[in-house]
Amino acid sequence: MPEETRPFIKGAFILAAAALFIKILSAVYRVPFQNIVGDTGFYIYQQVYPLYGIAYVLASTGFPVIISRIVAAKDQQNKQSVINKLQAAFIVLMFVGLGLFSFFFFGANMIARWMGDPLLGPVIQVTAFPFLLLPFLSLWRGIFQGNGNMVPTALAQVIEQVFRVAAILLISFLLVDKGYSFYEVGRGTWAGAVVGSAAGAVLLAIFAGRNIRIFINAVRLPFHEFVAVGKLVLVHGTAICFSGLLLILFQLVDSLNMYSLLLHSGMESVDAKVLKGVFDRGQPLIQLGTTIVGAMSLALVPAIAAAWSQGNIGILQKKMESTIKLSAVIGAGAAIGLMNIIKPTNMMLFKNQDGSLTLGILAAAIFFASMVMTFTGILQGMGAALVPAKYLLVGIACKYVLNTWLVPQYGAFGAALATNIGMGVIFILLLNELKKRFPVHMVIFKTLPRLLMACTAMTAVLQVWLFLFEVCGLEGRLWSTVAALGGVLVGGFIYISFLLYSNLFDNEELKHVPFYAKATAFRWRTTEEGRRK
Repeated sequence: MPEETRPFIKGAFILAAAALFIKILSAVYRVPFQNIVGDTGFYIYQQVYPLYGIAYVLASTGFPVIISRIVAAKDQQNKQSVINKLQAAFIVLMFVGLGLFSFFFFGANMIARWMGDPLLGPVIQVTAFPFLLLPFLSLWRGIFQGNGNMVPTALAQVIEQVFRVAAILLISFLLVDKGYSFYEVGRGTWAGAVVGSAAGAVLLAIFAGRNIRIFINAVRLPFHEFVAVGKLVLVHGTAICFSGLLLILFQLVDSLNMYSLLLHSGMESVDAKVLKGVFDRGQPLIQLGTTIVGAMSLALVPAIAAAWSQGNIGILQKKMESTIKLSAVIGAGAAIGLMNIIKPTNMMLFKNQDGSLTLGILAAAIFFASMVMTFTGILQGMGAALVPAKYLLVGIACKYVLNTWLVPQYGAFGAALATNIGMGVIFILLLNELKKRFPVHMVIFKTLPRLLMACTAMTAVLQVWLFLFEVCGLEGRLWSTVAALGGVLVGGFIYISFLLYSNLFDNEELKHVPFYAKATAFRWRTTEEGRRK
């Protein structure tokens, strides 16, 4: 690996580690939050969450990456040219941030009516404020990342998430305890979330104040260059965001039309809110299930880009093949495993088993989302960032249309089916696109039979495991916790054992699996000692 690429590869892994921590915390905190506010309160929170999620992803993923590329190219152009482009990018992002803030703040009541719940207007207004931080966060993160310094970005993101989660849980507990309405609780918790975002911004501002000296002055770019920078930031920056926006945009579709469709189908308002809240229990489960693959795909992009730019086709193909196999194994294992233990998991996390069938169907989205994230990371690394964005929009459109057809007939179950079909469409389109560049279908065909064997074995064992609890009459939340966590261990052991037995991964790939090398060395020493005796 060339020496100059090492800081960026190392930095990518720092960001991936921070992203892994953030995603786990983001998924886990929703469980105690739902326990505090109930399904109706959870519905209110989740209805507006995608709006905050869009602001977060834009400011942490897409726009900073584009700005980092401008900074990283400083050796090929003079310093003033780079500064001018950064100023142009900042001005463009100022317009974007102010525009999005104005749309969500002043259009909050319109969006709430579109969602079918006018009372959500004040809650939506609170989520508009993070868009004001968008240009500053994007510029600072991009400059640090362009210089290979990922620590400020990673640290600020972790601090932001910790403060946000703490504020949400504390404020929701206090407001519920004092008897405020669910909508007041929702507005209060989102105000706390904004404070958390501000905490991360303040920390990043401190780093920026010590290291960055970029000021907006009278120096102007020629208009055509300003337009070129604006196009680069908006089009390519937004396209890069789509991997991070995958789950958020699917949630946004459900926020926009699921509740209103339930009302139009004749369901009472209170019941529709509860049903949507129960359906939203699946979001942290999907997010947690895709956490490892999401972090892995983030780290994959610079590694693929380095191999692609250097023309190392052999290394590139080997890296892509190993990553696709690993993503399929993680995604399928998490999806099938959760489908099997969804009832005790639902009881363990959310106090009852409401909506378990729907959540079980929704769990299949973990596999599709994992593969889509991986394919997107590969294509972005190969310089085709616009392709995944195009296909993701097709999948979102399918999800929206299918919701309008399936939700009135099948309720939340129909929304889960629409999610899986929409993600399945994206998966097929990206698979076909990637097949044009390297024989990805051969990897899938090689992996699929062994995955099916391992998933079948895991399912059989887990069903016996759950049957034992049923026969013994072991019920309640405590026993559900034992069944769920024990199921993870038992099912995971069987799944991994079958995959190792099937020789899906070669020895070179297994060396990179945590603890495998140590376990193999321990087994070899034990065997040798046994032979000597």
